[in-house]
Amino acid sequence: MTAPPPIFDRALLRRRLERALAQGPADFLLTRVVEDLDERLAVVQKRFAAIVDIGTPSSGLAQRLAARFPDATTTRIAPLPAPGSAGTTTIGDLEILPLAPETCDLAVSALALQSANDLPGALVQIRRALKPDGLFLGAMLGGRTLHELRTVLTEAETALTGGVSPRVAPFADVRDMGGLLQRAGFALPVADSDVVIVRYDNLFGLMRDLRAMGATNPLVDRTRRPTSRLLFLQAAALYAARFADPDGRIRATFEVISLSGWAPHESQQKPAKRGSATISLADALKPKAG
Repeated sequence: MTAPPPIFDRALLRRRLERALAQGPADFLLTRVVEDLDERLAVVQKRFAAIVDIGTPSSGLAQRLAARFPDATTTRIAPLPAPGSAGTTTIGDLEILPLAPETCDLAVSALALQSANDLPGALVQIRRALKPDGLFLGAMLGGRTLHELRTVLTEAETALTGGVSPRVAPFADVRDMGGLLQRAGFALPVADSDVVIVRYDNLFGLMRDLRAMGATNPLVDRTRRPTSRLLFLQAAALYAARFADPDGRIRATFEVISLSGWAPHESQQKPAKRGSATISLADALKPKAG
């Protein structure tokens, strides 16, 4: 079977992340996500011996893991080394994870999986790397992310050129992620989402932060032609007209999808009937008897 064409230019993503790290990244969203993952782990009364951080853009999550589980071995798999990394950093990519089967009992990932060309395949690799009853916790950007920016860029480009080129990456829908976790073989799969609204003076402030995140257009099908400033001026005007608060500042939406799943084990509780939606993320993270 022929593999589908890639959506994301992974080499370009690495170069842009490298530039962002060198210049001082805008890491407010990643910091929030790392804190949330740390809080979720705080309620898990389980000992972990081998921990892997998969693809998180900075070393902050690995540092939190090392502090919370000082007796565990923490490995960070990342496209680039980062200063201050705790434990061992292995240079690797989401497409082919350098993980042997059943070698870790906790796998985490923050704001990386949304740029995987084969997201189901990445989840399968993570599940296979977990020992039985091992836990996966992840966070990725969801479908509502930057919907305002996508709207105004599309309308501005259509008005100016009569056509549209892809400029904002597509993101997964939270309604699909529970099913993807289940297909990957996770037990007790849970996906929920949280919306973060960030306000800016104008579109150009948002664009500066996206560059500082290493998150500007990574699409393989992006236009290679220089973008005219007129396009961005028109988009900025549309943004201010449609998505501004009374004080004139614009809103940018970031949807964060939180993921949880366990490697199957006979001791685990059985999930409720499919479609009943009775298992919450908090319940899924509670320690199991015995």
